[in-house]
Amino acid sequence: MSAHTTTEDRTAAIAPPLLEVRNLVVRYGKNTAPAVDDVSFTIGQGETLGLIGESGSGKTTIGRAILGLVPVASGRILFQGRDITQASAAQRRALRGELRAVFQDPYSSLDPRQTIGQAIGEPLRVAGTSRGDRLSRITAVLDAVGLPAASAARYPREFSGGQRQRIAIARALITDPVLVVCDEAVSALDLSTQAQVLNLLASLRERSELGYLFIAHDMAVVEFLAQRIVVLNRGRVVEEGTTAEVVGNPKEHYTRVLMAASPVPDPDEQARRRETWRALRASAATDAA
Repeated sequence: MSAHTTTEDRTAAIAPPLLEVRNLVVRYGKNTAPAVDDVSFTIGQGETLGLIGESGSGKTTIGRAILGLVPVASGRILFQGRDITQASAAQRRALRGELRAVFQDPYSSLDPRQTIGQAIGEPLRVAGTSRGDRLSRITAVLDAVGLPAASAARYPREFSGGQRQRIAIARALITDPVLVVCDEAVSALDLSTQAQVLNLLASLRERSELGYLFIAHDMAVVEFLAQRIVVLNRGRVVEEGTTAEVVGNPKEHYTRVLMAASPVPDPDEQARRRETWRALRASAATDAA
């Protein structure tokens, strides 16, 4: 083995993860219980981590803390080895190209007064990119998400919900990020459109080694896209592991409840899951009593 290869191997071995969350605590008010309580996880290059839990579990708060949208009470958030826990507004602006987000509602996430091209190209305009380069890049990302170049001249109202979410993904990709926080990015879509968008996200990951923090309440959706899963309940991690481990052999009662609650297209299977969910809920209520 050459010295050059050895150096490359050593460098790869010590390279930091894309994202590292260490003992994160977030509170909404000084004297309130933490919304996020001592949560830790990592995301590597080209990896998708599924962060799953019911409403109020703290999953969206974690995403917002990573994006700098809510203050952190304690713990650390490291992005590509840099501590961004208390990053200033200027430091956050410098990160916007590498760390992007796709949110839940494809209808409210786009300004109805802007054309699609204006909405997608806005980050490049702010960065001072020339008009010609912006147009070229907009055409490229529209193609990447399966939309024609002519879409750039149209307005959000002219597109379906699934198409709008593709546009939101294109806007996230325009700066060539390394990590995208997807917060309930398909939950507002019907099942067939969800499948299309999930396949798109998976394809983009394979092509560009893009990393995702995929936040959702639906285990079936997380199972499709994520390589690893972290399960949250009331702000704390209750289970984590590879997708095969968590889905194939869930250790926690709460994880089994989430799995039983996931919708599926087969009506017979959906009825079976609904009965399982009710039984698990009843069991949890009995245990709590």
